[in-house]
Amino acid sequence: MSRKFQTADYEATLNSTITLRECLPPDHLARFIVDVIMQLDLRAIYAHYGPRGGEAIAPEILLGLLFYGYATGTFSSRKIERATYESMPFHFLAGGLHPDHDTIANFRKTFLMELKDLFVHILLYAQELGVLTLGNISLDGTKIHADASKSSAMSYKRLLDLDNQLRTEVDTLFALTEHAEQMEMPEGLVIADAIAFRHERLANLAKAKAVLDARAQERYAAEQTAYDAKVRERAAKARQTGSNPRGRPPTPPTPGPRDKDQYNFTDPESRIMKNSNNDGFDQHYNAQAAVEQDSFLIVASTLSNHPNDQAEAIPTLDAIPLALGKPKAGALDNGYFSATNIAAMEARDIEPYIATG
Repeated sequence: MSRKFQTADYEATLNSTITLRECLPPDHLARFIVDVIMQLDLRAIYAHYGPRGGEAIAPEILLGLLFYGYATGTFSSRKIERATYESMPFHFLAGGLHPDHDTIANFRKTFLMELKDLFVHILLYAQELGVLTLGNISLDGTKIHADASKSSAMSYKRLLDLDNQLRTEVDTLFALTEHAEQMEMPEGLVIADAIAFRHERLANLAKAKAVLDARAQERYAAEQTAYDAKVRERAAKARQTGSNPRGRPPTPPTPGPRDKDQYNFTDPESRIMKNSNNDGFDQHYNAQAAVEQDSFLIVASTLSNHPNDQAEAIPTLDAIPLALGKPKAGALDNGYFSATNIAAMEARDIEPYIATG
């Protein structure tokens, strides 16, 4: 006896009639976004539009597409445009229209600051509806690749070596100018252009060196503060016990840049960091997000160029809008574990749950 299979009649399926109401249940995210946008005050956005011009796509439509795209992991304006044809929720949010990807991208770029404020209003609306109750939060980070290659980075030691090399080459070129009439110049060499080129490179190196010097000074100040705290802690223990604490005393920090300190000429603000998805290293930024555990709504986010997560916990907690209230507790992984973070969270009346290992 042969097994029976259900088959598809694709022609009949193409002729079938369905409604978006059937496809999008009442609690669907797309419907919630439409309800939320209807409550937002968009006068500041409408004020940017001139009185003349062609018929523009209403800001409510573009906001709905962007909000739903962000919520479902669709960030590309081209993918959002295509989704208005292929995805029922996007088709619903676009009201049957198909905004061009350039229109979506320009809207996002033009109103980026307003969009940040509107995200806060959405959270407040979710709070009014009872969708968001700021109780326990989870906080974690990820590395975001910078628009720069680590091959564009240069270490401090290499920077100094190259600076010395270029200065030697400039001296050599100036020496050539003094004997330009007595000796034959290498073919294609224009001494003035060669000197100008090297002076430009020296200027760029000087800028990079100044940045690395400033970073080193900032690092030294932080390390010195930590060192002084450890020294005071050991002294306090010595007074309590009447004997020197076990272990080596803390080592004082060394001022100045280190040989392996990096500067990237394409994106100087980025840093070389360990990748989140493999064991490699690349030019990154460090992004953090705090998420309310019951609703899964992101209530705060921050971005930095610090490779280590430890110093990012408190700035991210402080980025939670005051209007939302204060979380009761926070769950963080061992990358954030430190006495400083525990004390800072307790000082904010946020119970810390931080993995110790």
